[in-house]
Amino acid sequence: MTTAGFAAFLLASFLLAIVPGVGTAMLVKQSVRGGRRAALATVAGLESGVAFWAVAAGLGLSVLLVASEVAYQVLRVAGVVVLLWFGVRALLHKPTDGTEATPAGGFRAGLLVNLANPKLAVFAVSFLPQFVPAGSEQWVLLTLAAVWVLIDTLWYLIIAALLGRIIGWLRRHQTKLERVTGAVLIGLGVRLAIDR
Repeated sequence: MTTAGFAAFLLASFLLAIVPGVGTAMLVKQSVRGGRRAALATVAGLESGVAFWAVAAGLGLSVLLVASEVAYQVLRVAGVVVLLWFGVRALLHKPTDGTEATPAGGFRAGLLVNLANPKLAVFAVSFLPQFVPAGSEQWVLLTLAAVWVLIDTLWYLIIAALLGRIIGWLRRHQTKLERVTGAVLIGLGVRLAIDR
């Protein structure tokens, strides 16, 4: 891979990381409920999901998902269910009900939303290989996968740190944020359901 090609890959990975989506919504939700520890655990869960799809793409496994309409649709339905479930739970959450996000719950939530994300799988298959020169060894693709996960992790850690600085404000507006986050997750679930 040329230096220019690697620079383009780094830029593309960064731009992909900063686009808000379900991971950002989940991170805000978990931060408000459980503070810094839950936020960091959520980042770990999100990135474990990204790493799974990145390695699957590097090993050629997620190509099966793209090739099989049935496998894709099963994963898509699972993604819709996960997003709607988290969204409805956020809408119904009452700050006074005593439930806080735990680190284990944050990790599970982050992992689930990214494992059940068919677009992430398809993206990994289409994004990573375009930066690998023809005839390259498999380790090149796996190395790019690791760099992609690292960039994504760093971005979410920055967001978690920023959320930690404004946690007092977030907690004062927890009910509104829960409603907004729930609506965003449900909206993303509906969009995934109708998206072909």
